[in-house]
Amino acid sequence: MSQTTITGPGLSDASGQPREIDPHAVTISGIVVDPVYGPANPPESLKNHDRDIASPGEFPYTRGLFPEGYRTRLWTMRQFAGFGSADDTNRRFKYLLQAAKTSTKANTGLSTAFDLPTLMGRDSDDALSVGEVGKCGVAIDTIEDMHRLYADIPIDKVTVSQTINGPAAVIWAMYLAMARQRGIDWSTLGGTLQNDILKEFHSQNEFIYPPEPSVKLVADTIEFQTQFVPRWHSVSISGYHIREAGSTGPQELAFTLRDGMEYVEACLVRGLDVDAFAPRLSFFFNSHNEFFEEIAKLRAARRIWARRMRDVYGAKSPKSWYMKTHVQTAGCSLTEQQPLNNIIRVAYQAMAAVLGGCQSLHTDSMDETLGLPTEQAVTVALRTQQILAHETGVTRSTDPLGGSWFMESLTDKVEEDALALIDEIDEMGGGVWKGAENGRPAGGYGGVVQGIHKGFFRRKIAEASYRYAEECENKDRIIVGMNEYTDNDESRPIDILQIGPEVEETQLDRLAAFKAKRDKESAKRALDAIRNACKKNENVMPSLVDGALADCTLGEMVQAMADIYGRYAGGPEW
Repeated sequence: MSQTTITGPGLSDASGQPREIDPHAVTISGIVVDPVYGPANPPESLKNHDRDIASPGEFPYTRGLFPEGYRTRLWTMRQFAGFGSADDTNRRFKYLLQAAKTSTKANTGLSTAFDLPTLMGRDSDDALSVGEVGKCGVAIDTIEDMHRLYADIPIDKVTVSQTINGPAAVIWAMYLAMARQRGIDWSTLGGTLQNDILKEFHSQNEFIYPPEPSVKLVADTIEFQTQFVPRWHSVSISGYHIREAGSTGPQELAFTLRDGMEYVEACLVRGLDVDAFAPRLSFFFNSHNEFFEEIAKLRAARRIWARRMRDVYGAKSPKSWYMKTHVQTAGCSLTEQQPLNNIIRVAYQAMAAVLGGCQSLHTDSMDETLGLPTEQAVTVALRTQQILAHETGVTRSTDPLGGSWFMESLTDKVEEDALALIDEIDEMGGGVWKGAENGRPAGGYGGVVQGIHKGFFRRKIAEASYRYAEECENKDRIIVGMNEYTDNDESRPIDILQIGPEVEETQLDRLAAFKAKRDKESAKRALDAIRNACKKNENVMPSLVDGALADCTLGEMVQAMADIYGRYAGGPEW
């Protein structure tokens, strides 16, 4: 194999100069892998087994949260759907629920994708929404849309995940208002609101308000969930999009966990009891192509989170120490060329997620690089999980790779690199948390908010993304079907789901009719109440639920808050 000079973590000599190394010995994230691991040089964690590894179900949960793993309960098989109108997506939901009925052991949840206008908090009739309505997800403008989206779906029995961030509080308020109108008690509702606004500033750019009020809104939802919706996960702290933007695995791990710590600190400053809200925090990670590194990443994540929650934030309940995570296979790893290859990629990525101990899993469809997934493609993606669960035997033992010299060494290295980044972020916020009274800058907002204003996260991700792209260009990274093993004939047709212009036309007609028939004065009073809650720094969730019940639209409620908080276009160092 050829030798080349490459850069990345662990790739410099003692003087800091890049060193010659075989690129095939380096993971996607730049971690150098030895050819053989064994007892001659065991990893530190194996030397301190009880402290660092322990048994499954024991602190610090390196080997998994529960002693029996998947023997007693499989992961939730969650499929992502959302396109066109609420009626279109409702039909896809019902199709997925029916397709999942192949095993009495299957746990199925629905994940909702919203279109770009909804993600940006704009109604379908906004001038900036033209041409985008229903294209990359479902268009939701009103509580009436929410009713159609979940029509005939037993939302008190099926968990519902909503991939929404900037306007997350508004979408959740609409969902809760819809449930109330259906006579469904909030205590029966199970699901997850993604609601992780910090990662939007790092990677995905679907933010609306400045970082400080954005974090305040997340704390509002956490507080409201704790009081009124006990089975709900009010925030899914998401590394997935950070990885999709080009980060390394350790960067994804560090930035995600530190975002979660920022939310915890904001809630502690507010005076909330950590053991009252922490058990309902959840996480969302990417599972990329580097098989063993992805397993190590999830093992290290549990260990870091458990120790921080217990030793820094003073959580007493073991449930507060749990890092419960959803995993999605890596959309950024899929190729437009030879799309059937993506089925194999997804299968291996899914296996890494399961061996890493995820609680729920979404498998990407093989055609996602070409357009919205077809029914056949999403069925294959779901069957991938079912084959994994019922035919491969990976569920028989909890953390079957635990104790491996290689796996424990890799877990230690991923943890080491992630902790170095977390320390750097802590320092930007004045150091490690020392209590609500320690004078966090910006009203209780710590290192992540400060790092956003400094452009820290974007720089780190851009550097990693550039390095990976350069390696692919040089063929130090082989991507089958793209930079090697290519076909001469790439013209074989594949079905693509198309969204026609009639979806936008119908949505605009419905929105106009909705506005025409509502009580305009009631809607105006509700919007004023939202502004007043923002002005007084009160929890805005009650006024948002009232706004949804008063037939305010998504865009109107988002703008009411923007009237007080302003809109964010990026800091001076971006």
